[in-house]
Amino acid sequence: MELEQTSETIAQHEFWMRQALEQARLASACEEVPVGAVLVADGKLLAASHNQPISRRDPTAHAEIMALRQASQIRQNYRLPGTTLYVTIEPCTMCVGALVHARVDLLVFGAREPRSGAVVSQQKLLDDSCLNHKAAFVEGILSDSCAELMQNFFRARR
Repeated sequence: MELEQTSETIAQHEFWMRQALEQARLASACEEVPVGAVLVADGKLLAASHNQPISRRDPTAHAEIMALRQASQIRQNYRLPGTTLYVTIEPCTMCVGALVHARVDLLVFGAREPRSGAVVSQQKLLDDSCLNHKAAFVEGILSDSCAELMQNFFRARR
């Protein structure tokens, strides 16, 4: 379910998305696909991470998963209600599943991922009636900056 936003919530979302973009830049500097994520609770940063599957030799080390792992360790609980996950790029199927299992309340992402996005692009998993937790989502926050970072990364590799 996509939420409508006020100018105040958009400003908040942009603040946190800038933090996620910083994480994505860290990933790019490590030659990882530049995706960044931050998890926020009560207006405070709970966890931040970036893509690390190459450096960790772990196919599940996506930015979202790494941030959820950090937060779960901090809270000493795999459930993370009352949180908002900010991600620079629309999450894949694995990451959507993880945020549902973690009970994240809100997902905010920047740019769509046309090949494997599991929120609006290829699948609409958060709208699936079989899920036992419903997370709301907001898309398009700083989408141009998020998309440009990804495009520049892949352009430099070709």
